[in-house]
Amino acid sequence: MTKRTKQILYFCPECNFAYKEKEWALKCKEWCKQHNSCNLNIIKYAIKSKERS
Repeated sequence: MTKRTKQILYFCPECNFAYKEKEWALKCKEWCKQHNSCNLNIIKYAIKSKERS
């Protein structure tokens, strides 16, 4: 039996990456808006798609 707990995720509205912490989603949003790209040092904190489900 697998027990799943609900997890709150925060999304960058620019690139749609998901983060466990709101701080990283905000940093990602600011970077994306300013540079029109993603920052590898920020997106390394993004949630992998397997962790979302």
